[in-house]
Amino acid sequence: MLVSFFSLAQNRLIVNTDQGDIKINKHIYGHFAEHLGRSIYGGIWVGPDSDIPNEDGYRKDVMEALINLEIPNLRWPGGCFADEYHWTDGIGDPAERPKMVNTHWGGVTEDNSFGTHEFMNFAKKIGTEPYITGNVGSGSVEEMSKWIEYINFDGVSPMADLRKRNGQDEPWGIRYWGVGNESWGCGGNMTPEYYANEYRRYATYARNYGGNRLYKIAGGANNWDYNWTEVLMKNIPLNMMDGLSLHYYTIAGSWENKKSATDFDKETYLETLRKAAFIDELIKRHGTIMDKYDPEKRIGMIIDEWGTWFEVEPGTNPGFLYQQNTMRDAHVAAISLNIFNKNADRVHMANIAQTVNVLQAIILTNETDLILTPTYHVFDLYKPHKDATLLSHDLKSEEVSFGKEKMEALNVSTSRSEDGTVNISIANINPDKKIDLDVVLRGIDAKNITAEYITAPAINSHNTFENKEVVKKAAFKDFKLNKENLKVSVPANSIIMLRAK
Repeated sequence: MLVSFFSLAQNRLIVNTDQGDIKINKHIYGHFAEHLGRSIYGGIWVGPDSDIPNEDGYRKDVMEALINLEIPNLRWPGGCFADEYHWTDGIGDPAERPKMVNTHWGGVTEDNSFGTHEFMNFAKKIGTEPYITGNVGSGSVEEMSKWIEYINFDGVSPMADLRKRNGQDEPWGIRYWGVGNESWGCGGNMTPEYYANEYRRYATYARNYGGNRLYKIAGGANNWDYNWTEVLMKNIPLNMMDGLSLHYYTIAGSWENKKSATDFDKETYLETLRKAAFIDELIKRHGTIMDKYDPEKRIGMIIDEWGTWFEVEPGTNPGFLYQQNTMRDAHVAAISLNIFNKNADRVHMANIAQTVNVLQAIILTNETDLILTPTYHVFDLYKPHKDATLLSHDLKSEEVSFGKEKMEALNVSTSRSEDGTVNISIANINPDKKIDLDVVLRGIDAKNITAEYITAPAINSHNTFENKEVVKKAAFKDFKLNKENLKVSVPANSIIMLRAK
């Protein structure tokens, strides 16, 4: 099938720089590191005796890349792995920790050398907030309760004393806590009614210690399971939860027959982006249900698993979910983050799946080296949106069509930083055509415009260990400011961050 591109109207963006009162929570830009494939072992953790340059066992190159990205939170240990993980196996002398089989992901044996202390110390080193998902599926209320006590209690208690014997005198004071993961599936195959009751029981014993208040996240729906959201919002008292999760993956092809991460045509490319944009409808429909019970939007929608899911790279373990990352992934990230920003009144946190070597990873490693993916560079570009005020805007964009489907070629988000700088992220998903965009900046007398962008020759362009900078961030200059009017020539297959002050 041929893909055609056509213009319906002039491209115009009006930004109301003085209209907005909703803050884009920085935690929308969160990340996810599961015990899966080479995410933890070989990706984040190599151990202090490794020949790979490390600091206390953590890969230095990965740490430096994450510090640069200023990630606001990191979710661990899963994912499906969370509901078979028993935290007491991952504390104490590493040489004495019991081994375990990771039954969900490849059936590999792990030595538990990366546990609670290693994760919490890593979070501190890279300057991020830890987000732990507790074991509901195969665990117990007592086990989760004691884990929270071990991490957070600031007095004298059996778990606090155990933590001190293991070398951590002060409590870590973790805030974000997930009560189970995907309880409708790998986390126990529960009905929503059953999980709602289990959540109430587990959350009762997820105590607050030392003035620290837990932000408790209930395991929410998969995709369009609106009944799950309805039952949980109806049956869980609002004062017992702070967030409700939603998981959504963008899949090229079908769940049973996923397509390649790098070998695809324009039709598949645009189909993938259309699927990515569908999360806007999911947010609205799940949000409407949440509004019925929580009209003040106190409960955050937590999209703690999102991203692309393709066929694994040839020759790799299918249980490790290792896939390359192209400009198509970058556009999925840009579209998704723009949508999360737009819905910032309800979406309080999101976590891309995943950080290193798994699914839509921002970083890929081998034994000695690292590459930053196109998705990494999108997160780097979008840093100004964190904790900025969402701005009202109106976009008129030409369309891209494929078959009977159509999408706007331009996808944008607008915000205002605390210092008054206006941030405009623009993605041009048209792989073949530069688009001239007229931007009207209302409410600001901009004197200075700066911009950065990423682009590449093809929609499947990607970085490799042999050529790391096929896709990279660079300065962007193809714009002209005349009073409140800004003319931008948006390159084909590009993502831009413009900043006006």
